Amino acid sequence: MARHIVIIQGHPDSRGNRFGHALAAAYAQGAEAAGHELNVIEVARLDFPLLRSKEDFEQGTPPDTIRQAQDAIAWAEHLVIFYPLWLGTMPALLKAFLEQVFRPGFAIGKPQAGKMPKKLLAGKTARIVVTMGMPAFIYRWYFRAHSLKSLKRNILGLSGIGPIKESLIGMIEASDDSKRQKWLAKMRDLGSRGR
Repeated sequence: MARHIVIIQGHPDSRGNRFGHALAAAYAQGAEAAGHELNVIEVARLDFPLLRSKEDFEQGTPPDTIRQAQDAIAWAEHLVIFYPLWLGTMPALLKAFLEQVFRPGFAIGKPQAGKMPKKLLAGKTARIVVTMGMPAFIYRWYFRAHSLKSLKRNILGLSGIGPIKESLIGMIEASDDSKRQKWLAKMRDLGSRGR
């Protein structure tokens, strides 16, 4: 069954020549070939300010680029987020984007004293694809995948998105072409299945 899918490319390099870009393109190829409808958000190509206060986060008006991203996410049934691991977490630009997008009134209900906010994006699913220089098992075991867990629980899960799957791709700089081709094939397969 065809799905509405949004790909969020979180690599801050707008040139589009990183392996994370190739992974996202492979996912999109698989999804389009299977008849899924796609929308792609390239975070590095968007112009938006940093949020600097609680008031702006809770009551500020998102800029047009962020509202368009919110519209795409509202339309989607499945989100696929791609980013490289930088200093153990997502790049700052992607974090700034998520802070702008996942505001009260869009992702969660408006804050009410003593109550958990309503999850406004319930019914959507997600996949997070993270590339890194270290072995993926070290990130999981030694670092306990803390930044991935935070994204899953504190941003996506808090807004009702689930289930959330992940693909961790380690040793990017050291991987040869055959390993990269296997990961690209895996992304095409996941895209074709809308997962």
